[in-house]
Amino acid sequence: MNANVTAETLALIKAAHGQPQNELQKAWTQSNSAIGGITAYDLEAPSKKLYPVITPLRNSTPRVSGKGGIQANWRAVTGVNTGGVLPYVSGGNRGAVIATSTANYTAAYKGLGLEDTVTFEADYAAEDFEDIKALAVEGLLRAQMIAEEKVILGGNTGFPLSNTPAATVTSANTGGSLTSGSNYGVGCVALTFEGYMAASLTGGIVQSYTRTNADGSTDVVNGGTALPSSQANVTAAAGSNTSVISASVTPVAGAMAYAWFWGPAAGNLTLGAITTINSVLITAAATGTATAPGVANFNALSAANYSTNGLAFDGLLTFASNSALGSLQTTQATGTPGTGTPLTSDGAGGIVEIDAALKSFWDNYRLSPSTAWVNSQEMNNIGKKILAGNSSAAQRFVFNADQGMLGGGIMVRSYLNKFAMNGAQTLDIKLHPNMPPGTILFTTETLPYPLSNVNNILQMRMRRDYYQIEWPQTSRKYQYGIYCDGVLQNYFPPSQGIITNIANG
Repeated sequence: MNANVTAETLALIKAAHGQPQNELQKAWTQSNSAIGGITAYDLEAPSKKLYPVITPLRNSTPRVSGKGGIQANWRAVTGVNTGGVLPYVSGGNRGAVIATSTANYTAAYKGLGLEDTVTFEADYAAEDFEDIKALAVEGLLRAQMIAEEKVILGGNTGFPLSNTPAATVTSANTGGSLTSGSNYGVGCVALTFEGYMAASLTGGIVQSYTRTNADGSTDVVNGGTALPSSQANVTAAAGSNTSVISASVTPVAGAMAYAWFWGPAAGNLTLGAITTINSVLITAAATGTATAPGVANFNALSAANYSTNGLAFDGLLTFASNSALGSLQTTQATGTPGTGTPLTSDGAGGIVEIDAALKSFWDNYRLSPSTAWVNSQEMNNIGKKILAGNSSAAQRFVFNADQGMLGGGIMVRSYLNKFAMNGAQTLDIKLHPNMPPGTILFTTETLPYPLSNVNNILQMRMRRDYYQIEWPQTSRKYQYGIYCDGVLQNYFPPSQGIITNIANG
């Protein structure tokens, strides 16, 4: 009886699904979706952190504790016998009196900090995969280090750029697509390091903006732009609508880049190029756009200088750009607009501009820099120019053939400084991820002066170093902040120097 019931039941099931009564097919197959069907989800834990944390200046700059107050203060003896009195003494008489120069220095402390939040739901969802609250704090600390590196390199609170000069403009009738015989206007804005970092053709240049903070407060942040130039006008050369315009401005001390605007002389000028040299070759209509708070319309720019940031402290590029501090500044010549002047090989395995800078450090301060910080553009060009030396170049190449294989490519890691005490010294050449193209920054680790009482030429003097805050909960969120409070203290700015306006080539 049970066998009959079972057979009848199977027959009914087969009939209901349109299956032959003599066959029961299996219905389970692999899903084509990773999140569909009865399918396991093969998720690797923990998450992968695929972002660079490259902070060589922050890592190598000593951090020392401050002593309260609102600023670091120190005094220095900057010269002895500044009048150059000779030591000759006549019999029975005393020698001449020398003059000693001194100076007082201050550097105001600044707070740096970033925040992040984790909602309760995000915390629930990450359970058994990763501790998302710890991930948020870890990411905050790394972001703080990356941001601090940029301030150490290029923060600017005390060195405003001078007004951007009016451009010198000329036109030729070949090489472009500008309308021949039409009147064009050209405008320019000099940019600091922060201005260059914030500017793009798709986002515009940032003059100033109001930032809303985690607690609802606001800060007005300057974007690192000089006062815009006046508009320069030019008539495109006669031809077959193939005209070009060459434009250049007098280099601005402290500028790391220049934003260029152009368009019909009687209309709005549009952002068309951002260069790290003081010139541009205009071949076609400008196509820049803006994303708040950026501006891509020259006529809409405020006639104001936003090159300094009161929330920052001065960084290395600012110290090196300020001639009043005694640091070295070398600016490459304008050259052909849009092309500029690159570094120059001396034909003997050296670079003319680097040798001139090292000679100046020695002649004026009897010191030798330890590091030259460069962008990938300069790293590449320095290597090529050193290899361009002739047969008398002071260089040696060692080839090691292993199993018939030969590796290609060169990398310049150091440069021989012939202007140093006790024989030649080496200058390390290092890539920096945030160094603008067209700039070389020289730094010095130690002073060769006896009993200088300067252990660190550069140091971060901290009222309070990195600390974490977990804020009281006012909503269903965990709120975290990572902060520090200090200033980059520079005991001897003449130990830094800069070469700017270097063209690629």
